[in-house]
Amino acid sequence: MNSTALKDYISTFWDNEILPTLCDYIRIPCVSPLFDDEWKSRGFMDAAINLFVTWAEEKIIKLSGATIDVLHEPGRTPLIFIDVPGKTKETVLLYGHLDKQPETSGWSEGLGPWTPVIKSSKLYGRGSADDGYAMFAALSALLALEAHNLPHARCVIVIEAAEESGSFDMPFYMERLKDRIGAVDLVICLDSGAGTFDRLWLTTSLRGLVAGTLKVSVLNNGQHSGQVSGIVPSSFRILRMLLSRIEDEATGEIKLPSAFVKVPSERMRQIEVTAEILGNSVFSDIPFSGNTKPMVSTPVEMILNQTWKPQLAVVAFDGYPKPENAGNVLLPYTRAKLSMRIPPCCDGIAIAHALKQELEKNPPYDSDVSFELQAERSGWNAPTFCPWLEEALNRASSTHFGKPAAFIGEGGSINFMVLLSEKFPQAQFIVTGVCGPDSNIHGADENLDISVAKRLSACIAEILAIQASR
Repeated sequence: MNSTALKDYISTFWDNEILPTLCDYIRIPCVSPLFDDEWKSRGFMDAAINLFVTWAEEKIIKLSGATIDVLHEPGRTPLIFIDVPGKTKETVLLYGHLDKQPETSGWSEGLGPWTPVIKSSKLYGRGSADDGYAMFAALSALLALEAHNLPHARCVIVIEAAEESGSFDMPFYMERLKDRIGAVDLVICLDSGAGTFDRLWLTTSLRGLVAGTLKVSVLNNGQHSGQVSGIVPSSFRILRMLLSRIEDEATGEIKLPSAFVKVPSERMRQIEVTAEILGNSVFSDIPFSGNTKPMVSTPVEMILNQTWKPQLAVVAFDGYPKPENAGNVLLPYTRAKLSMRIPPCCDGIAIAHALKQELEKNPPYDSDVSFELQAERSGWNAPTFCPWLEEALNRASSTHFGKPAAFIGEGGSINFMVLLSEKFPQAQFIVTGVCGPDSNIHGADENLDISVAKRLSACIAEILAIQASR
């Protein structure tokens, strides 16, 4: 295998064939259904699907026997399914998604969520890094192998359209496709992060998520604070009391015993190595305000907090006017959306029920308290890499990045990984991606480092070739 030839082919292919289409994709505001109730009638998701399929149909002609289908059941988001025959009996499933997070505000001058801009070898725009590149990276790897007469296993590519909404349609589609997919030996998920851009990073774990809305009501309507304060309890104070049942406000430590697990020794060793690689960059790239400092003092503690410990965040507030519009009124209710990240290996449903019970029991002053659950996602812990795969990962990373692979847990969730682990318990998993330092996914100025995307594509090609040559 000529790794340099593979790398050069993929680099040219990205420049000439992929980047123009990715720019067209950025222009499409195909926001995930969770954030747009009218996503279907707007037609943006269908436009993105059509763009991807039209591009792929032209390219897979070079892959003998390859087929592409769009599955789109009534009332569900669409899904792209590509089947590429291989030279071995093994099957590899490659995954990505094309739905996007909302645009958000705060984009730098000259940049915008739906305006593709290539600047300093980065492609700016919503969906560039999360996760529009995935299908293109997968097919560029396969086309590179084909161009150099290198064998690979059968590959099926699945591109969904609701990952940012929790992949709610994937169980249905995976059941429908189970006979067409068959047994899977290796899963390659191209929707994760990188600690640095100087090596291939493998995601070894994902936290789960429990989210819901906590509402405390004390009045049927607002009342003059001079007349009722001291008689009517503040709904905000009650909400603070309830949150203190869940979280120690002084340390951020979660108080639910069921939300903790023992960190596996293998993961602990990897965390220590990762902390050495990253050093203070674990926190130094975070845009802290003023003199704000991290919650803990060492990189190891920070990575543990981020990947294997539960954490609570209040992500939205309701019931209050803007300060400039506020009068001296004791408000009738306080409503807050809570987002709790939970460790891998935890049961999301069990923790969700425990959280709801703790928040709603014995409400202070017999106030009207309710917690409406909105998400219950368990975390994920990758199976141990088998020897050939670990060797292939290090070889690919050293060849195309110049350094061996590294391993890191992610603080976020990819709900589909839990489903795939259940469906294919014998499969190996490569969970990786281009979301690294300053990629700003979900935020303003999201960008794709083009050179990293090229090298990641080359790594995938190299790993597939190694797999087929065993």
